[in-house]
Amino acid sequence: MSGLVARLKTRLQQRADLSEVLAEPWATRSPSEMAGRAVYLERDGRVTLGDLFDIEGQSSGRIEFTGELDLADRLGAGLQEGEVLVKGNVGREAGLAMAGGILDIDGDAGPRAGAAPLGYKRGMVGGEMIVRGSAGPESGVAMRRGLLVIGRTAGSQTGRGMIAGTVIILGAAGPDTGLWSKRGSVVALGKITPPETYAYACTYQPIHLRIILERLRSRYRLPIQRKHFTGLYHRYSGDLAELGKGEILAWTRS
Repeated sequence: MSGLVARLKTRLQQRADLSEVLAEPWATRSPSEMAGRAVYLERDGRVTLGDLFDIEGQSSGRIEFTGELDLADRLGAGLQEGEVLVKGNVGREAGLAMAGGILDIDGDAGPRAGAAPLGYKRGMVGGEMIVRGSAGPESGVAMRRGLLVIGRTAGSQTGRGMIAGTVIILGAAGPDTGLWSKRGSVVALGKITPPETYAYACTYQPIHLRIILERLRSRYRLPIQRKHFTGLYHRYSGDLAELGKGEILAWTRS
């Protein structure tokens, strides 16, 4: 892969806040410049990215993080540009309030992936976040725009309070997915139980969804099957406790 590669030197022993690592502009920065970016450890305070990672390669708007990153929090927070690949799992609040670019996680993401920062009303406002594994609770909370794809199971309250944007879940969706949504779409290819404040609208084949799914399959090689293109979807409108202009599209065999 062209671009930068950041390899974790040793396994993290405490939580690390990487929210400043990919602050704009990062896509044109050299390995040495990236190595100087701040990381905040839970107990030891401020260190640099170069203290924790070996960084090599050439600037091209792409960076790949490798290593056991389960304790690496807020990676890709506020991302606005470029392509970020994570080989493995990542910690809490990955892609927090991201605005552009691509964050592609080849593993699981902790709670609040792609969500709004605590105390704020704006989550993702753009970009594409692909979690190929499972995502923890409250992922995609308060999304305004953008695309969040979860390859396996999604935790509870995924997409809570969405204002716009799209969440696509290939596996099972946790309880209260889409709760208090004002607008936006949740697409569930696996099992989902819509909140009680949603109302069944119809069963149909959404043509626009075929285009999105085909792009995800070709661009990201996600395991989307033919039945997801040809099958029917139950459409639920909600959340009726809010504006009621959001929707849940639930794939069905019938």
